Amino acid sequence: MKEIVQDGHPVLRQIADAVPESMFGTPELFQMLKDMEEALDAEPDGVALAAPQIALPYRIFVVRFDRMHPHPPEGEEHVPEVGVFINPEFVKASRRRDEVDEGCLSVRGKYGKTLRHERATVRAYTADGKVFERGGGGLLAQAFQHEIDHLDGVLFIDHALDVVEMPQRPHA
Repeated sequence: MKEIVQDGHPVLRQIADAVPESMFGTPELFQMLKDMEEALDAEPDGVALAAPQIALPYRIFVVRFDRMHPHPPEGEEHVPEVGVFINPEFVKASRRRDEVDEGCLSVRGKYGKTLRHERATVRAYTADGKVFERGGGGLLAQAFQHEIDHLDGVLFIDHALDVVEMPQRPHA
């Protein structure tokens, strides 16, 4: 499984490359997406992951929609629901912004408050090259902004307020 790189790794500060048209639908792209999903699955507190976080310099992020909702009702099975966003770009963002708590799988142990648009809409491509748009509010809008920041070489600690360090708990 691919390791999630931490602050200090040079790929996290680079502007990620667009996925070329020739890569859509290829085994290489599907393997990258599988690696990203596996890395995110291994982090129960993670809701999204950008390709640079596993040292892939491409404009891709994945979102675990199922982790953005409260736990499923008793007796219901927890089914992963993964969204793939390739070459994403914002098409809309609300004027209203909220100060929200934020952390990052690549900046373990640090948390802070960031100013994020309440709602955001992203246009992106699927793995087979079909364009789509997805909008959302709250945590989903925050994830869109956080992950696109990653693709632009920006970490949340670059603009967060009241950053605190929490002691790390060992991984099981």
